[in-house]
Amino acid sequence: MSIIKIDMNSPEFQERMEKTVKFTDKVINQFGWEYNPQEEVNEGVQMGLARNKMMYNKLFCPCFMVEEVDGKPQSVDNRICPCAPAIEKEIPEEGKCHCGIFCTTEYAAKQRIEMGMEEVVHTHSRGLTKEECEVLVAQNELDSDELVSLLEARELDMTQFKLVDVREHMEWQMGHIKGSDKLVPTSSFFAALDDAKLNKDENIIVYCHVGSRSAHCARILADMGYTKIGNLTHGIVSYGGEIER
Repeated sequence: MSIIKIDMNSPEFQERMEKTVKFTDKVINQFGWEYNPQEEVNEGVQMGLARNKMMYNKLFCPCFMVEEVDGKPQSVDNRICPCAPAIEKEIPEEGKCHCGIFCTTEYAAKQRIEMGMEEVVHTHSRGLTKEECEVLVAQNELDSDELVSLLEARELDMTQFKLVDVREHMEWQMGHIKGSDKLVPTSSFFAALDDAKLNKDENIIVYCHVGSRSAHCARILADMGYTKIGNLTHGIVSYGGEIER
């Protein structure tokens, strides 16, 4: 299965995107939810929904892998937006759905306050030592500043790892983390993984839009025998380093 490429500038995609935004607006009004105050989260999810509708003719949740079962595409946990886990558990208990686009009024208000108060959490007065690099690159979960530091250290040959984007080709074109080594889209994960020719014993860090697809892919890689997998916890939307477009 080859990598599926959808032109986000095509009239077909733009038309589908308009319909998807109307759909998410309708969901918001139906359930009395709010959109996430982080507009890039909403846009990314809407684009993923539009992409999945074009690829599979279903509004599969873009934060979960779609696999072929008995010749038909099927989302993990049958996640079709608005999915049952979000309606029944995630939003009532956590204030937001797994992808983050749909939120309760209370959660959205809290997010707006936190966004207004947020300051730099990490400060770097010096570079990492080689020993610190070894500890950091071995972590299962990484935040933005940790990945920035590791990429800087890799430039100095103080550590080695492969940075793998598991989003779709369209998302890669919109912007990817500078220093990314491979694109292994979840829609064609196993075929793209074969093409990527990653070593099962090398350090690999995966990322996606908000961290959920990449966490799922990290578990798959671990099950396949890859031994050193890290995940950018909150995805590219949280990343403070340089983005290539």
